[in-house]
Amino acid sequence: MTNETRFQQALDYLYSFIDYSLKGQKAMLTVDFNLERVFALMDSLGKPQQKYPSIHVAGSKGKGSVCALCAAALQAQGYKVGLYTSPHLHDYRERIQINREMISQADFVDLVDEIKPHVAAVPHLTTFEIGTALAFWHFARQNVDVAVIEVGLGGRLDATNVVIPRVSVITALFLEHTLILGDTLAQIAAEKAGIIKTGIPVVLSPQKEEARRVVAQIAAKHGSPLIQVGHDYTFEPLSTTLDNQTFIVRSEKTDFQTELRINLLGSHQIENAATAYVALQVFRDQGVSISEKAIRGGFSLAEWPARFEVFHGNPPVIIDAAHTQEAAEKLRQTVELHFPHQPIVLVFGVSEDKNVRGILSVLLPETKHIIYTKATHPRAMDVDALMAIDLPHPVPSEAVENVGQAVAEAKQIAGDDAVVLVTGSIFVAANARAVLLQESSR
Repeated sequence: MTNETRFQQALDYLYSFIDYSLKGQKAMLTVDFNLERVFALMDSLGKPQQKYPSIHVAGSKGKGSVCALCAAALQAQGYKVGLYTSPHLHDYRERIQINREMISQADFVDLVDEIKPHVAAVPHLTTFEIGTALAFWHFARQNVDVAVIEVGLGGRLDATNVVIPRVSVITALFLEHTLILGDTLAQIAAEKAGIIKTGIPVVLSPQKEEARRVVAQIAAKHGSPLIQVGHDYTFEPLSTTLDNQTFIVRSEKTDFQTELRINLLGSHQIENAATAYVALQVFRDQGVSISEKAIRGGFSLAEWPARFEVFHGNPPVIIDAAHTQEAAEKLRQTVELHFPHQPIVLVFGVSEDKNVRGILSVLLPETKHIIYTKATHPRAMDVDALMAIDLPHPVPSEAVENVGQAVAEAKQIAGDDAVVLVTGSIFVAANARAVLLQESSR
C-alpha cells in the first residue's frame, strides 16, 4: 500500500465522524456542544495541551493572520513552534504545522492509527475535535517549545478551549454564524470571550463599543488583565506598496515605539499585526523570552495565503477569502488603495449561509462584470441561486460553475484595463489559488 493511499485512508477515518464544517448553520442548532468529551480525549492522551506554553486566538476576522504573525516571530527567536489553524486551503495537513512545515503524511497516518483506541473510548466525538486532539498530541510528541492555536468557531465551546494559554487574544468581532453564536454583537462577543481563563491576560483588538464592553466585563469577572490595542497600545501606518507595508506600534504607558514591516496588505492587517505584536509582549511578560529583533524579522517574513494575495500578470488577479460584509468592506478599501480607479471583474462564489447581498453591495461600485462560480464544497451556493439575487444596481453577470474556468473567463473579460478579484469564500479562494499556482509553475 502506498503512502498516499494510507494517508487517504487516515483522512477517510477522520471524516467518518460528524463534520459540521460540511453542514450549514441550521444543522448545528441541535448539536450538544460541550467540552467534556474533548477533555476526556485529552486526558486519555496524557493532556498534551499542557505540555507547552501557548497563545490562544479567537475572533471573527484576522485570527489566522495574528496566528501566522505570532508563529513567525517565535520561530525567528529560535523556538520550535506548533501552529494549529483552520480551515485549510489545499491540504488538511496545513492545519497542523511545526515551524511552518505541515505534518508529514507518515506522521499523520501514525497519529491517526494510534489515536483510534482513544477515540473509540469517547462517544460522539466530531471530526474537528479529533483533529484538534491530533494537533495538540503531535506538538507534545515533537516537543515543541511553544504553540499558537486558532479557535475554530466561537470560543466558549470550541474544541481548542481545553488549553490554558499564557495569553488569550480576541481579534475584530462582527456578526457571523448568528444562528449558532447569537444575533447581536454582544452575544457573539460573549461566546468569543469564552476563551478567557481566570488570571490569564487578554489582548483585545479594536472593537465596536458593544463588543468591547462585553469582553471587558468577562475579563474583569475572571480577574484577567485586559490589554486593549488602540488604547494601551496604538498603531499608525507609515507606508504601503503592493509588496509590503510599514507601521509604528506605540505603548501609551511607556512611550516605547517600534517600526514594523509586514507583507500582508490592507489596513486591517496593520491592526492584526499590532494585535500580534501586543500578544507577543504579553507572552514575554508571562515568561516566554522573545526579542524585538525576532518580532521584526518574523513579521517581515510572515505569510498568510489567500488574504489579498496578488498574482501579478496582465491582468493582475487578487484572491481574498472575504465572506462577510465587513470583510468585503476591508477588501474594497484595499483594492481601491492599490488599484485606484481600475474596474473589477469579480469572480464570486460563497457558502449558502452567508449574507450574499450584503457582500456584493459593497463590491459592486467598481465592478464591471460578475462571474458567479461554485467551490467544490457541500455548503457552496448554487450558481443559479447566485444569479437570481436582486442586486442594488444591475451589473452584467454570468455563471461559470467551475472555478478555474471562471478565472480564465474573468481574465479574458478584464483585458488590459481591469483587475480580476476572486472572493466570497475561502473554498473558492482555495480552488482559484490552486489553478493560478499550477499556471505559474509551468
